[in-house]
Amino acid sequence: MAPPGAKKSILERLDAGELVIGDGGFVFALEKRGYVKAGPWTPEAAAEYPEAVRQLHREFLRAGSNVMQTFTFYASDDKLENRGNTQRFTGQQINEAACDLAREVANEGDALVAGGVSQTPSYLSCKSEEDVKAILKKQIDVFVKKNVDFLIAEYFEHVEEAEWAVQVLKTTGKPVAATLCIGPEGDLNGVSPGECAIRLVKAGAQIVGINCHFDPETCVKTVKLMKEGVEKAGLKAHYMSQPLGFHTPDCNRQGFIDLPEFPFALEPRILTRWDMQKYAREAYNAGIHFIGGCCGFEPYHIRALAEELSPERGFLPAGSEKHGNWGDGLALHTKPWVRARARRDYWETLKPASGRPFCPSMSKPDGWGVTKGHADLMQQREATSEEQLKILFDKANQNA
Repeated sequence: MAPPGAKKSILERLDAGELVIGDGGFVFALEKRGYVKAGPWTPEAAAEYPEAVRQLHREFLRAGSNVMQTFTFYASDDKLENRGNTQRFTGQQINEAACDLAREVANEGDALVAGGVSQTPSYLSCKSEEDVKAILKKQIDVFVKKNVDFLIAEYFEHVEEAEWAVQVLKTTGKPVAATLCIGPEGDLNGVSPGECAIRLVKAGAQIVGINCHFDPETCVKTVKLMKEGVEKAGLKAHYMSQPLGFHTPDCNRQGFIDLPEFPFALEPRILTRWDMQKYAREAYNAGIHFIGGCCGFEPYHIRALAEELSPERGFLPAGSEKHGNWGDGLALHTKPWVRARARRDYWETLKPASGRPFCPSMSKPDGWGVTKGHADLMQQREATSEEQLKILFDKANQNA
């Protein structure tokens, strides 16, 4: 039990049946705002532009999030220096700054701080288990020093590396969540979602689920498969879902990074706030009680989750002050045909047009079919050379 006046821990909340609302996709949101570089997707903005990261945390808090994830995605030393990426700050400085910003904003509300680690170039390059764990431990040492409330191993394409991450996180004694970026077909080695979840729980994760790579519908379906596997094995866990804010019905096993629109032309796929309310309800009905988002999720998307689940949570987020229920604020509009849209049945049944008459509704994923151990996925500290790029351009033209 938390002492009087203290915040309840993540496990106390979930054990009590409470709903936890996560935050959204920092790397995509900050790239669009001019603070993250697409390609490396590294989070040096936590040290370089702290005011931008702080503001985004505050917007997610106001939208209803009660978990502030440290902006430490891809903040392992090997990723920060991968392929010629240069930094003004050390990995330790970036991770420490991210922890401080998350804690500052979490203290402004009833939010917890989650320190996050993600997959590493070292694993893709077939480095040893000892080497990969040593890289992750550098980040985790910062999280322990900064006393985050719990830890998340997120965005892992291979369950083996996620297991290693959970094992390192578990040594801290803090609660551990683990999410894979996989779909119903399983990880990139073909391990099923159910088996992946069993392995993560046995490694020590108390919360398991899915983040990124796929849309809400696919992620909820995959978490259901994980839940079935865990229950069939006689194990127990809590479940979480933090999907993309994009529709991806045409994805293959690799997810949205195989789509030709990734990453600069995904906007036509963005989910509406009403799509988000549907996702929140479906996730809750599936037994998922930690519900958030990843790439493509903006604060208004998180607000939609919090609004949909407000009957279960017992309150609305602060951001709902400026948002009418199911568009009822439109009753104040000057135009009568817009006022006529101030109702749930209008927005719930609307099929939005794209405004792009010559564009297809779906794409053909690239699907190169390479994963850990393939020469194309070996990483390097040096910048990608012109010769290496030419080989890739030629291969892409052959596959077109």
